[in-house]
Amino acid sequence: MLIKPKKIRKIYLDNAATTPVDKRIFDYMKPYFTEQFGNPSALYNIGREAQKIVAESRKKVAGIIHALPENIIFTGGGSESDNLALFGIARAHSNKGKHIISIAIEHHAVLNPLEELKKEGFEITYLPVNQEGVVSVEAIVKAIRKDTILVTIMYANNEVGSIQPISDIGREILKFRKLNNTPYPFFHTDACQAVGYLDLDVEKLHVDLMTFNGSKMYGPKGVGVLYLRRGVNIKPIILGGGQEKGRRAGTENVPAIVGLAKAMELVQSDKEKESIRLRQLTSYFWKKIQEIVPAIQLNGPVIGENRLPNNLNVTFKNIEGEAMLLYLDEYGIMCSTGSACTSDSLEPSHVLQAMGLPYEMAHGSLRFTFGHDNSKADVDYIMKYLPVIVTQLREISPINLASEKHAKYKQ
Repeated sequence: MLIKPKKIRKIYLDNAATTPVDKRIFDYMKPYFTEQFGNPSALYNIGREAQKIVAESRKKVAGIIHALPENIIFTGGGSESDNLALFGIARAHSNKGKHIISIAIEHHAVLNPLEELKKEGFEITYLPVNQEGVVSVEAIVKAIRKDTILVTIMYANNEVGSIQPISDIGREILKFRKLNNTPYPFFHTDACQAVGYLDLDVEKLHVDLMTFNGSKMYGPKGVGVLYLRRGVNIKPIILGGGQEKGRRAGTENVPAIVGLAKAMELVQSDKEKESIRLRQLTSYFWKKIQEIVPAIQLNGPVIGENRLPNNLNVTFKNIEGEAMLLYLDEYGIMCSTGSACTSDSLEPSHVLQAMGLPYEMAHGSLRFTFGHDNSKADVDYIMKYLPVIVTQLREISPINLASEKHAKYKQ
């Protein structure tokens, strides 16, 4: 029987869902709530000051991804940026073709708009991924047709951390365009999980559109970016004012924009050192789990260069993931059963099922994603309780097929 400690630690391991706002970023944002609160469209002084800081933030973000400030569209978040990319391209270029290519493990901010576009007469090709959650470049090349107007492939998966070969895909798309003397298909990537870990140089990635947001990089929620290559036309999905050069109406969220730009500057400058630290921490946790907990499986690529350094997705066989999540929460340990945007769903992860996991195994999976505040002490705390929780849940599980080896972990 587990006995709760007198003092329960709070250990947050769901940084792929959202990150806490860095105190430096919070302090940097404060004046734009109370002092420099003007509307950037206003002509008086505090309006001009707001316009100036938005322009500076746009320039800062553009510089980090090696783009021009005019290529940056500020939005209300990653989902909006994805929606703007997909609906914006599809509706602006439907007279040139109605075929779109994607993959089965995309975030629902991409999958759901694609399903809506189906209703508008577009044909969507969903390419499969391998057991590690990676799409074949060759499969994408074969799927491109003369009427393909868009390819949308996520940079890194939010559930299993698999990194897609974006630059290779982009290079092949460029070859197709040159060979066929066409600007199509355009290439979009959702890079929300990649910020702070991977290279975001849009020229090296060969992307035409790229999505990211503030809440995955220790910045504020409710703000995102869509990079749009010069010369690529999209139709807006939010109409009203002329903000963002007419591509996204609505008064700019100045504090959030300032916070996003500052957050991006900080995480990108520290990405190599932090990636090494987090990969070591993730490896340490995985090693500890393997030593103590039987009947488990790592989902996604092996821990290394082809996986986000902070991601660990594990199937605990013969257990309901939701039950284990609630047990862990009793001890202050916060993680996820999959994508945060579908946490109210009882269906197992579409990502894990697309990778070939049986229904029952996908149901027993947990995602742990580390962040700036995590350390080995957090892992050691978790390992005091995780093995016993697994044992207890397997004992009452209706699908308990595990061996009796775990009986020795009873307390």
